[in-house]
Amino acid sequence: MHLPKHFEQTEIAEIHALILGNPLGSLMTVGSGGLSATHIPFELAAEAGPYGMLMGHVARANPVWREASPDLQALVVFQGANAYISPSWYPSKKNSGKVVPTWNYIAVHAYGRVRVVDDAERIRAHIERLTNREESGFAQPWSIDDAPVEFIEKMLGAVVGIEIDIARLEGKWKVSQNRSSQDREGVAKGLRKLGTPSAQQMAFYVENAES
Repeated sequence: MHLPKHFEQTEIAEIHALILGNPLGSLMTVGSGGLSATHIPFELAAEAGPYGMLMGHVARANPVWREASPDLQALVVFQGANAYISPSWYPSKKNSGKVVPTWNYIAVHAYGRVRVVDDAERIRAHIERLTNREESGFAQPWSIDDAPVEFIEKMLGAVVGIEIDIARLEGKWKVSQNRSSQDREGVAKGLRKLGTPSAQQMAFYVENAES
């Protein structure tokens, strides 16, 4: 992606936090049928290698695990907060009027080759970790052991695991760093007035942005 220096996020911990908080990734692969996009939740093993490893699973009926080229890097896109930014929020608008709308967003691109995992035990362990993490905040969390054994075995047989050793990470935090402190303050106030969860999240990033 186009990555101006003032929008570039280089802190691996921050990038990993974005992935952990927004685990639904868009897996982009190239196969015999051309470009394909598959939207699946990923588990991040942050300690695996310099950039971590992504683990996911797809339906066995999904051709992506067969067709993804082993010779080309795949791309997984993760997105965080995003919001439309009105030029009316910039105090500088009163000075020259030379302002235009934009869109603030946070995104991570993870690159690496797809490795297929067709091992029921490894896939089960991955799904257990992913499920336990997402269920942890519920009053009565669901566990894979709550379902009948034969049913779970059947379900595991219907999916295939995918692992990606991350070879390269790109993080883009486009949060008004290119604006003056006064304009950033105006943007944050405008976002907070909107009141939506995404706008509130973006306001936080704008307030803590470094120009």
